[in-house]
Amino acid sequence: MIHEIVPVGLLQCNCSILGDEASREAIVVDPGDDIPAIVAVLKRHGLTVKTIVITHAHIDHIAGAQQLKRLTGAPVLYNENDLPLVKMMDEQASWLRMPTPEVLPPDAALTDGQTVAVSGIKAMVLHTPGHTQGSSCLYLPEQSLLIAGDTLFAGSVGRTDLPGGNSRQLISSIHDRLLVLSDDTTVVPGHGPNTTIGEEREFNPFL
Repeated sequence: MIHEIVPVGLLQCNCSILGDEASREAIVVDPGDDIPAIVAVLKRHGLTVKTIVITHAHIDHIAGAQQLKRLTGAPVLYNENDLPLVKMMDEQASWLRMPTPEVLPPDAALTDGQTVAVSGIKAMVLHTPGHTQGSSCLYLPEQSLLIAGDTLFAGSVGRTDLPGGNSRQLISSIHDRLLVLSDDTTVVPGHGPNTTIGEEREFNPFL
Protein backbone atom coordinates (compact mmCIF):
# COMPACT_ATOMS: atom_id res chain seq x y z
CA MET A 1 0.00 0.00 0.00
CA ILE A 2 1.10 3.53 -0.76
CA HIS A 3 0.87 5.76 2.31
CA GLU A 4 2.04 9.35 2.26
CA ILE A 5 1.45 11.88 5.04
CA VAL A 6 1.21 15.51 3.95
CA PRO A 7 1.19 18.08 6.81
CA VAL A 8 -1.24 20.79 5.67
CA GLY A 9 -2.41 24.19 6.79
CA LEU A 10 -1.48 26.55 9.61
CA LEU A 11 -1.69 23.79 12.21
CA GLN A 12 0.12 21.19 10.07
CA CYS A 13 -2.69 18.65 10.10
CA ASN A 14 -1.49 15.22 8.99
CA CYS A 15 -3.37 14.43 5.78
CA SER A 16 -3.00 10.73 4.91
CA ILE A 17 -3.08 9.53 1.32
CA LEU A 18 -3.75 5.79 1.18
CA GLY A 19 -3.37 4.24 -2.28
CA ASP A 20 -3.49 0.71 -3.65
CA GLU A 21 -0.49 -0.11 -5.80
CA ALA A 22 -2.46 -2.36 -8.16
CA SER A 23 -5.77 -0.55 -8.68
CA ARG A 24 -4.35 2.98 -8.12
CA GLU A 25 -7.50 3.82 -6.14
CA ALA A 26 -7.06 6.02 -3.08
CA ILE A 27 -8.61 7.25 0.15
CA VAL A 28 -7.63 10.73 1.36
CA VAL A 29 -8.02 11.40 5.08
CA ASP A 30 -8.27 14.95 6.50
CA PRO A 31 -7.48 17.21 3.53
CA GLY A 32 -7.59 20.30 5.73
CA ASP A 33 -5.73 22.67 3.40
CA ASP A 34 -2.96 22.85 0.79
CA ILE A 35 -4.97 20.90 -1.77
CA PRO A 36 -2.37 21.50 -4.54
CA ALA A 37 0.23 19.65 -2.43
CA ILE A 38 -2.17 16.74 -1.94
CA VAL A 39 -3.00 16.64 -5.65
CA ALA A 40 0.70 16.64 -6.49
CA VAL A 41 1.21 13.47 -4.42
CA LEU A 42 -1.80 11.84 -6.06
CA LYS A 43 -0.46 12.64 -9.53
CA ARG A 44 3.03 11.43 -8.67
CA HIS A 45 1.62 8.01 -7.77
CA GLY A 46 -1.05 7.98 -10.48
CA LEU A 47 -3.82 7.67 -7.89
CA THR A 48 -7.54 8.27 -8.32
CA VAL A 49 -9.37 9.42 -5.19
CA LYS A 50 -12.50 7.38 -4.53
CA THR A 51 -13.28 8.48 -0.97
CA ILE A 52 -12.50 11.48 1.26
CA VAL A 53 -12.68 10.75 4.99
CA ILE A 54 -12.74 13.42 7.70
CA THR A 55 -11.83 12.24 11.21
CA HIS A 56 -13.65 15.19 12.81
CA ALA A 57 -15.07 18.55 11.79
CA HIS A 58 -12.48 20.95 13.14
CA ILE A 59 -11.48 23.47 10.51
CA ASP A 60 -7.88 22.30 10.22
CA HIS A 61 -9.06 18.81 9.19
CA ILE A 62 -12.07 19.59 7.00
CA ALA A 63 -11.48 22.98 5.34
CA GLY A 64 -10.19 21.62 2.03
CA ALA A 65 -12.64 18.73 1.65
CA GLN A 66 -15.05 20.44 -0.76
CA GLN A 67 -12.20 21.71 -2.92
CA LEU A 68 -10.77 18.19 -3.21
CA LYS A 69 -14.25 16.83 -3.92
CA ARG A 70 -14.70 19.27 -6.79
CA LEU A 71 -11.37 18.18 -8.29
CA THR A 72 -11.91 14.44 -7.88
CA GLY A 73 -15.65 13.81 -7.63
CA ALA A 74 -15.04 11.69 -4.52
CA PRO A 75 -17.66 11.78 -1.74
CA VAL A 76 -16.86 13.31 1.66
CA LEU A 77 -17.54 11.12 4.69
CA TYR A 78 -17.63 12.11 8.36
CA ASN A 79 -19.66 11.40 11.49
CA GLU A 80 -22.88 13.40 11.68
CA ASN A 81 -22.42 14.06 15.39
CA ASP A 82 -20.01 16.79 14.28
CA LEU A 83 -22.62 18.73 12.31
CA PRO A 84 -22.89 21.30 15.15
CA LEU A 85 -19.21 22.10 14.55
CA VAL A 86 -19.90 22.60 10.86
CA LYS A 87 -22.63 25.10 11.70
CA MET A 88 -20.09 27.15 13.67
CA MET A 89 -17.43 27.19 10.93
CA ASP A 90 -17.42 31.02 11.01
CA GLU A 91 -16.39 30.88 14.66
CA GLN A 92 -13.80 28.19 13.97
CA ALA A 93 -12.32 30.35 11.21
CA SER A 94 -12.09 33.28 13.63
CA TRP A 95 -9.94 31.17 15.98
CA LEU A 96 -7.28 30.93 13.25
CA ARG A 97 -7.98 34.35 11.71
CA MET A 98 -8.65 32.76 8.33
CA PRO A 99 -11.48 33.04 5.81
CA THR A 100 -14.45 30.77 6.41
CA PRO A 101 -14.14 27.73 4.12
CA GLU A 102 -17.00 26.05 2.32
CA VAL A 103 -17.97 23.08 4.50
CA LEU A 104 -21.09 21.03 3.77
CA PRO A 105 -22.85 18.09 5.44
CA PRO A 106 -21.29 14.72 4.59
CA ASP A 107 -22.22 12.93 1.39
CA ALA A 108 -22.43 9.84 3.57
CA ALA A 109 -22.11 9.39 7.30
CA LEU A 110 -19.27 7.57 9.05
CA THR A 111 -20.64 5.16 11.65
CA ASP A 112 -18.94 2.90 14.14
CA GLY A 113 -17.95 -0.46 12.67
CA GLN A 114 -18.50 0.69 9.10
CA THR A 115 -16.05 -0.45 6.44
CA VAL A 116 -14.49 2.18 4.18
CA ALA A 117 -12.91 0.48 1.18
CA VAL A 118 -11.47 0.97 -2.26
CA SER A 119 -10.05 -1.74 -4.45
CA GLY A 120 -7.19 -3.27 -2.45
CA ILE A 121 -7.64 -1.25 0.78
CA LYS A 122 -10.10 -1.90 3.58
CA ALA A 123 -10.46 0.22 6.73
CA MET A 124 -12.77 -0.06 9.73
CA VAL A 125 -14.33 3.02 11.32
CA LEU A 126 -13.87 3.33 15.08
CA HIS A 127 -16.08 6.02 16.63
CA THR A 128 -13.98 7.59 19.40
CA PRO A 129 -15.90 10.58 20.85
CA GLY A 130 -14.18 12.90 23.28
CA HIS A 131 -12.12 15.38 21.27
CA THR A 132 -15.36 16.02 19.40
CA GLN A 133 -18.62 14.07 19.51
CA GLY A 134 -18.10 12.75 16.01
CA SER A 135 -14.39 11.96 16.25
CA SER A 136 -13.57 8.77 14.38
CA CYS A 137 -10.45 6.76 13.61
CA LEU A 138 -9.68 4.52 10.64
CA TYR A 139 -8.13 1.13 11.43
CA LEU A 140 -6.49 -0.86 8.64
CA PRO A 141 -5.91 -4.33 10.13
CA GLU A 142 -3.94 -5.72 7.19
CA GLN A 143 -1.42 -2.90 7.49
CA SER A 144 -1.54 -2.67 11.34
CA LEU A 145 -2.25 1.03 10.83
CA LEU A 146 -4.47 3.44 12.77
CA ILE A 147 -5.34 6.90 11.44
CA ALA A 148 -6.22 8.47 14.79
CA GLY A 149 -7.24 12.04 14.00
CA ASP A 150 -6.94 14.16 17.14
CA THR A 151 -7.94 11.36 19.52
CA LEU A 152 -4.46 10.04 20.32
CA PHE A 153 -1.01 11.60 19.86
CA ALA A 154 2.57 10.58 20.56
CA GLY A 155 2.77 11.17 24.30
CA SER A 156 -0.52 13.03 24.48
CA VAL A 157 -4.26 12.95 23.80
CA GLY A 158 -6.70 15.26 22.07
CA ARG A 159 -7.71 18.49 23.74
CA THR A 160 -11.23 18.62 25.18
CA ASP A 161 -11.67 22.34 25.90
CA LEU A 162 -13.32 23.14 22.56
CA PRO A 163 -17.04 22.72 21.78
CA GLY A 164 -18.05 19.06 21.83
CA GLY A 165 -15.07 18.00 23.94
CA ASN A 166 -15.37 15.69 26.94
CA SER A 167 -12.21 14.53 28.74
CA ARG A 168 -13.72 11.50 30.48
CA GLN A 169 -15.29 10.35 27.23
CA LEU A 170 -11.99 10.80 25.38
CA ILE A 171 -10.02 8.63 27.80
CA SER A 172 -12.74 5.97 27.70
CA SER A 173 -12.66 5.98 23.90
CA ILE A 174 -8.89 5.51 23.87
CA HIS A 175 -8.92 2.72 26.44
CA ASP A 176 -11.94 0.88 25.03
CA ARG A 177 -11.39 1.30 21.28
CA LEU A 178 -7.67 1.94 20.65
CA LEU A 179 -5.60 0.31 23.38
CA VAL A 180 -7.23 -3.03 22.56
CA LEU A 181 -5.30 -3.00 19.26
CA SER A 182 -1.97 -4.80 19.00
CA ASP A 183 1.16 -3.10 20.35
CA ASP A 184 2.79 -2.98 16.92
CA THR A 185 -0.07 -0.97 15.40
CA THR A 186 1.34 2.22 13.86
CA VAL A 187 -0.60 5.31 14.95
CA VAL A 188 -0.79 8.34 12.65
CA PRO A 189 -2.11 11.20 14.81
CA GLY A 190 -3.78 14.32 13.51
CA HIS A 191 -0.61 16.34 14.14
CA GLY A 192 3.01 15.51 14.89
CA PRO A 193 5.02 12.29 14.64
CA ASN A 194 3.78 8.74 14.33
CA THR A 195 3.80 6.41 17.30
CA THR A 196 2.56 2.91 18.15
CA ILE A 197 -0.16 1.57 20.39
CA GLY A 198 2.50 -0.20 22.48
CA GLU A 199 4.47 3.03 23.01
CA GLU A 200 1.37 4.91 24.12
CA ARG A 201 0.11 2.13 26.37
CA GLU A 202 3.45 2.07 28.19
CA PHE A 203 4.58 5.70 28.21
CA ASN A 204 1.66 8.09 27.55
CA PRO A 205 1.23 10.05 30.82
CA PHE A 206 -2.44 10.76 30.10
CA LEU A 207 -3.31 7.06 29.95
